[in-house]
Amino acid sequence: MNFDWFLRALQEPQIQRALFGAVLIGFTNGILSVFIVIRRLSLMADAISHSLLPGLAIALILFGAAPATLFVGAIVAAALVAFGTQIISNSSRIKEDTALGLLFACSFSLGQALLKFSPTHIAISDYLFGNILGISDADLILIYAVSCLLLPALVLLQRPLLLMLFEPSVAATQGVPVGALKYVLMGILVLAMTSSLQAVGIILALGTLIAPAATIYLFVDSFPILFWASGFLGAIGSGLGLLVSAVTDLPAGACIVLVLGFFFFIAYVFSPKYGLLRKLTKGHLHDQSLARWRGSAS
Repeated sequence: MNFDWFLRALQEPQIQRALFGAVLIGFTNGILSVFIVIRRLSLMADAISHSLLPGLAIALILFGAAPATLFVGAIVAAALVAFGTQIISNSSRIKEDTALGLLFACSFSLGQALLKFSPTHIAISDYLFGNILGISDADLILIYAVSCLLLPALVLLQRPLLLMLFEPSVAATQGVPVGALKYVLMGILVLAMTSSLQAVGIILALGTLIAPAATIYLFVDSFPILFWASGFLGAIGSGLGLLVSAVTDLPAGACIVLVLGFFFFIAYVFSPKYGLLRKLTKGHLHDQSLARWRGSAS
């Protein structure tokens, strides 16, 4: 009976829109997560997600709850924090993480203060967790358009981005604009985060921007495999989490992040190359071998 209800639920336009949006966000953010994990930009992604709030608040005050103005306001706010961090760290003795933490705290506090003047009430919980089951056609079009822009850009920029991340000096000697690429990567991160925000909130956006690559990274050393497998894992985890939510009646965003987190836990423990059990077994076998060597020597 529950299975029949599940099949009927998949025929609902609301569930279909949510599933399409979740899979598309999961795939796009999963591919982007490769560069975030390798470049160690998890803190940056977290800070940018919180820095969207003042842009949303100003857009609400000036133009109301129109999706287009909210999107533009969030992009401007996040870009100011992302690019401001780079400018401050490059033009002073302040380190990047210090500048990021300061701008992140100031922007989030400013957003909370500005929400008091908004004619439209928005709870912080809506901003944090979103409502993917309430995704609108306008949100879906926005997610699709941003994905169509970001995915080809990430595919085309694979090699220069990889050079910039691992060998910035070599990249510079080969004519790769390292400084400009850093800003491009920040811009891509801002666009991905902003397009995800209105539908799914920052918690799900962060989960899909970190967990897929962190999971695959424990299995493979090949960058092309890491690149595409992270995208597919993000899509599969997001879709599966949404289906779990439909069956269990639990919050969709929480289920998606928990499914991705479960995949990471499995990889962390059981990965045959870099898993915890592999390390413990390797250490145990090494101790046994050392004991046998000492015994034969004596």
